[in-house]
Amino acid sequence: QVQLVESGGGLVQAGGSLRLSCAASGRPFSNYAMGWFRQAPGKEREFVASISWSGGSTNYADFVKGRFTISRDNAKNTVYLRMNSLKPEDTALYYCAAGSRGMAPMKYDYWGQGTQVTVSS
Repeated sequence: QVQLVESGGGLVQAGGSLRLSCAASGRPFSNYAMGWFRQAPGKEREFVASISWSGGSTNYADFVKGRFTISRDNAKNTVYLRMNSLKPEDTALYYCAAGSRGMAPMKYDYWGQGTQVTVSS
């Protein structure tokens, strides 16, 4: 089992920045690729970004390319999502997940509870 706890969400004005963190415990963190997903009210959960177990390879959804950066620190068992130039449409509950790298939620075996990001216009 892997336990994941997200933090760093909050209310920010459009154009602002946030850094989300996801702390892992349980099985060795470095065994897993990590992903960030988000879900807005009334919408399906969607892929945001992923990172390989080593951190050497990343992937992003088109709507966050150039604005968001995923990174990980295996020594701290933590994955991060730096979000710049935030837009109101980025408002959602953000989840981190551990599993096999990819864009589909089914690729991930473990999920956190989510952290809310709200961007005001």
